[in-house]
Amino acid sequence: MAQFKRGDFSTYDAPRPGRHKTMTTPEIIHQIHELILEGHRISANAIAEKLGISRERVGSIIHEDLDMRKLSAKWVPKCLNADQKRQRCKLSEQLLELFRRDPNDFLSRLVIMDETWLHHYDPETKQQSVEWGIAAHPAPEKF
Repeated sequence: MAQFKRGDFSTYDAPRPGRHKTMTTPEIIHQIHELILEGHRISANAIAEKLGISRERVGSIIHEDLDMRKLSAKWVPKCLNADQKRQRCKLSEQLLELFRRDPNDFLSRLVIMDETWLHHYDPETKQQSVEWGIAAHPAPEKF
């Protein structure tokens, strides 16, 4: 409104100071992809600093051009091979059969050893396990 009062009727944008727009080029996309492949846990801020482009541009390239997302590792209790899985199924069936025979006496027959206390310690938090992955692929597993 003030420009019109001064007699400036131009409809074109005047040049403004500030950061220049970063053009997305195949080279930049390739460099970002290489950095992610080198370290799946690299942050978008670290990529932006290394390449000297904005954090927003990096995020746009990762999500739109590379179709990647941050994926949290899915926690699974143990990594068992096929033989170990069969043994656990067999043992579970045996325990179920013992329970069906005599549900009242089941626990007294089952607990026959001294108690052992096991402490679980997992130093890696969920945020620390986040890594870049392709959106269509399943989340990585953490044992």
